[in-house]
Amino acid sequence: MDSSVYVFVEDIRGEGMDKVLDRLTAYGAGGITVAAAYHRARDVTPHGQTRVTLRYDGTHFHPPDELFTELRLAPPIQDGAAEEPLAALREATAVRGLKLYGWTVFLHNTTLGLANPDVTVRNCFGDRGSPADLCPAHPDVRFYAEALARAVARQGVDGVVAESLHFAPFAHGYHHERCFVPLGPMDAFLLSLCFCEYCMRRATDLGVHAEVAREECARIVGGILDGDPPAQGEVTRAALTAYAGPDVVAYARARSETVTSLVAAVSTAVAEEGSKLVFLDATGAHKGYTDGLPSPGLAAHDAWQLGIDLLALGDLVPSFGVLAYARDAARVADDVAAYRRSVGKDRQIRAVLRPGLPDTDSADRLAAKVRAVRAAGAQAVDFYAYGLAPFPVLDRIPEALIQTP
Repeated sequence: MDSSVYVFVEDIRGEGMDKVLDRLTAYGAGGITVAAAYHRARDVTPHGQTRVTLRYDGTHFHPPDELFTELRLAPPIQDGAAEEPLAALREATAVRGLKLYGWTVFLHNTTLGLANPDVTVRNCFGDRGSPADLCPAHPDVRFYAEALARAVARQGVDGVVAESLHFAPFAHGYHHERCFVPLGPMDAFLLSLCFCEYCMRRATDLGVHAEVAREECARIVGGILDGDPPAQGEVTRAALTAYAGPDVVAYARARSETVTSLVAAVSTAVAEEGSKLVFLDATGAHKGYTDGLPSPGLAAHDAWQLGIDLLALGDLVPSFGVLAYARDAARVADDVAAYRRSVGKDRQIRAVLRPGLPDTDSADRLAAKVRAVRAAGAQAVDFYAYGLAPFPVLDRIPEALIQTP
């Protein structure tokens, strides 16, 4: 079974490339998925050069000048990019027979959003309140995403792993957030919908009453902010129709055209550069990231909430990453099986597991999940993430892989 481990450039810089790659090879991993273009974060890094690591928006390489010369948006460049860590990593992995994947965060970029607020999502009240979230309908963002994909592919990677190539949930729009209003899941969903001019225009072109949808969202969420009780229960199309009306549901569904066309353009660009796209759907992380206890709805069935149409993407994308963030092996298997049914039998599925907290408390549990995702139709399993887990947790990986040939 194919496998890789998610790794940050800071991990390699701190511990030394040979040391990290030797460890991953000993684990039995078939490759490494490196953060080629990442976002702001503060991480506890138990065996890092610093025990608390600050990360920044941008690429760990200098993109080819011609890709961004005529574009409004260009990625920030990380400190140390001049040392060309990705080129060195490509050479070192080739010697060891390891695959190299370029982990790329596309539309979650606080630096670009703060400098260019008009390219970020705009809520039903007209607020640009999520500076980290670039709108996938904005033309400048779409040009940027395609160019960034080409830039990463040109680093000689075996695949471009695309994170945040879709709309984002409301709860992940900035680095420090407060809300003392009891928003229910459906209220938060309504607040996450983008009503910028480009999203409104695309929806209108599809026959949706976009302004009616915006007004209804503003009325409902405004009532909650004024003291109305929040809606309860999971976000489903049926529940949303009853709560907010058919125009809002139609508007939410229309977002899939925006995401599908963008992913198609990015996948084509990556293929033209001699690599392949691995599309990461963040729904699984959104549901289970905090505690490994996702709500009952399967991630593949809830992906529409981020504008993701897996049936359509199954015809366009060669590989899918499933963020299987759950404690229970049966739930992990159910999530993978639902993706397999959605994207088709001929598409690669890579299940992403966390070997430690909050999902996994033992080597046996991790091995059970690896067996489960393989039985459910995944061809590869990836582990997230090297620099965030203590060594005793990472030491569960080889046992899990040994038990799953």
